[in-house]
Amino acid sequence: MVDGSVTIYEIVFRIVLSILCGGLIGVEREHKNRPAGMRTHILVSLGATIIALIQITIAENAFHVVEATPDLASAITIDQSRLIAQIVSGIGFLGAGTIIVTKRQVTGLTTAASIWVAGSLGIAIGMGFYSIAAIGCIGIMISLTLVHKILSINTLKTLEIKYIHRKETKEFIADYFNSKKIDAELINFDISFEQDFRVYEKSYNINLPKNLSYAEVIEDLSAHENIIKLNIVSV
Repeated sequence: MVDGSVTIYEIVFRIVLSILCGGLIGVEREHKNRPAGMRTHILVSLGATIIALIQITIAENAFHVVEATPDLASAITIDQSRLIAQIVSGIGFLGAGTIIVTKRQVTGLTTAASIWVAGSLGIAIGMGFYSIAAIGCIGIMISLTLVHKILSINTLKTLEIKYIHRKETKEFIADYFNSKKIDAELINFDISFEQDFRVYEKSYNINLPKNLSYAEVIEDLSAHENIIKLNIVSV
């Protein structure tokens, strides 16, 4: 935190820096089509910065009052962490809204975490801890963009397939998995009725060989006339 009152230029600088850091994280999330994108992360970071600035201003005003009227020193107490704690709690509820639980899959955990750390960056910037904010932002971006590539982890994903005419379509799917050397584990199977048709829905945990992408799998399977819906979900 800077000494003395925070000037208008310092406030503008902190707010702009907060927007940039929040936007940087949000761009990465939006690029991956996550529910919370650039605007959400900017608002979270910016909101945290504004509240942190309010906390600083309250503390400064209290200090000036005590300085002018020493008799009030025992009556005025300022908890520097109270508003900060409320930011953390509020962001936790916002992040929970991005977590989606469907059947046996849970998605949105990384986005929820990115919202939380965007708020943390906003607090650091608002309080004037620029070194913490800068190093933290770099660490966050490395975690979101580079760690997966460095570790070369083939992330497990769930393929949801909805189709009609069970026998021939089931054989087509099995043959496709075998021909492409896709490791598939059936984890869920449902049957429903739509317009006098039996509609089958299967969920597979799949691992792809290095020469095959999930987009190619979707494109190949969608070519079959009996398959009516496909979806890839990150586990």
